Amino acid sequence: MSMADTRIAIIGGGLSGLYAAYALERQGIRGCVLWEARERLGGRLLDASRTATAGAAQPAPRSGLDLGATWFWPALQPQLDALIRHLDLDRFLQPGEGDMVFEHPRHAAPVRTGGFLQQPPSFRLVGGMDALVQALRERLRSTRIETASRVRGVHASAEDLAVEMDTPAGPRRVGGFQHVLLALPPRLAEAHLAFVPALPPDLARSWRATPTWMAAQAKYVAVYDTPFWRSAGLSGFAQSALGPLGEIHDASNADGPAALFGFLALPPRARLGLPDDQLRALCRAQLARLFGPSAARPDAEFLKDWARDPHTATAADVDTPALHAAPPAATAADGAWRGRLMGIASEWSEQFPGYVAGAVEAAHAAVSALAQAAGADLDSTA
Repeated sequence: MSMADTRIAIIGGGLSGLYAAYALERQGIRGCVLWEARERLGGRLLDASRTATAGAAQPAPRSGLDLGATWFWPALQPQLDALIRHLDLDRFLQPGEGDMVFEHPRHAAPVRTGGFLQQPPSFRLVGGMDALVQALRERLRSTRIETASRVRGVHASAEDLAVEMDTPAGPRRVGGFQHVLLALPPRLAEAHLAFVPALPPDLARSWRATPTWMAAQAKYVAVYDTPFWRSAGLSGFAQSALGPLGEIHDASNADGPAALFGFLALPPRARLGLPDDQLRALCRAQLARLFGPSAARPDAEFLKDWARDPHTATAADVDTPALHAAPPAATAADGAWRGRLMGIASEWSEQFPGYVAGAVEAAHAAVSALAQAAGADLDSTA
């Protein structure tokens, strides 16, 4: 059977799923179907404009403000860099000039100290990481994409693979696939998908033990008219041992609004007991302590708690620390699933598990394996 005759199902519409679909189309595959449980594509790449806002100003369709993954490092991640260049996406250096601010419990007030430039430097995309999602989506021609379709199980027979899901129109079962690519984290796949026959116990155990990167994280973004902290000689970078934000960065986009964003230092269980309005008020008060009274009056605020997202986090992610864990095996070593069911989410990446670059690497590895089995070669920028 040639690659062009292969029917492939992709479960998950984040970066790894979209990139796999794009790479497969470039190999001549016309029988791909991608199912995404959310009503949107992108997975853990999320533009703030796709969430509800607390404030008067709602950024325009794509705000460029990332509530999910934000940075990439071209010097360290050449495969992702090559894809971004291939898609003609613009990038800019993460703002970092100026002093940083540090909050320590023993100090009466925040301490201002000299900043530092990150080496190697981190970059962001103009328009945010959603620009990468949309660029891939726009280039897909034959892949059928269905959102709001939550896959419940995958069944293997000697002849083919079948996928069962819940859709807005009701339950469905679609068969006739030769391969299923899992573009969702291993822990989420093991927890929410029924595999018939069951996965090998060691494989299931390793997937269950792999933390989902970002699943325990929460991000807060405050939007302003101008980056007023820069005129005061501040970089927008701050660290705090008081919270609720533990680490804060300048989130201003190259062609969008000025903004600050921070990672909440409160553990997921503690956040669950605080209403969003209270969390936002605490964040505003902290930004005012660090950057002055202007920081207390954002034009808009955004809060995304990934631990509350059922399409990202499980109970195990909420109760255990967030780690870039070693990748588990992406497919079974033998049995009914060997080479037919393959994990392609970022956590399966050998070099960059959990990172944006990891989603591309893991998906590329799976598509390369399929192409090699069919006697084809996959371009590194496919």
